Amino acid sequence: MADHADIDLLHSFRVPATREAAFTDLIKKYQERLYWHIRRLVVSHEDANDLLQNVLIRVWNALEKFREESQLYTWLYRIATNECLSFLEQQKKKATLALSGDENGMERQLKADTHFDANQLEWKLQLAIQQLPEKQRLVFSLRYFDEMPYEEMSKVLDTSEGALKASYHHAAKKIERFLLDH
Repeated sequence: MADHADIDLLHSFRVPATREAAFTDLIKKYQERLYWHIRRLVVSHEDANDLLQNVLIRVWNALEKFREESQLYTWLYRIATNECLSFLEQQKKKATLALSGDENGMERQLKADTHFDANQLEWKLQLAIQQLPEKQRLVFSLRYFDEMPYEEMSKVLDTSEGALKASYHHAAKKIERFLLDH
């Protein structure tokens, strides 16, 4: 079902006189959701902020050509997800080049957070999530935190619903085992 407010935003964006106001409204509507989606994937606040800015620039440059074949928020999440995956791939390459013995830099970043408390359940959950392979971490985050339906997730990640359900199930089992063991 199309979001009428999003349709109005898109029409306003396509009119030069209302373009900036429409984009400002779009940012107000989606910025926080996109930020937390990105932050859960990259952990660091600074990295999440940088990536969010990159996403917003990409959205500004591509929004006029958005064909409305999917919901606007699905399209935005796809851009944000792709930006995160590219960033994480670059981080992996840098870590490989540095010959770091540290398997999980995300876990190290999480523990370095000034609010980190290993005894709190939310931090244990975050640590558990960081143990997951990248794809499972992404699927778990979209489903658990963003409550994204598998149908929408399938469009964002270009993966079948069945594969996503299996990935989420495996991720949830791994997280459960981690939480029980720690």
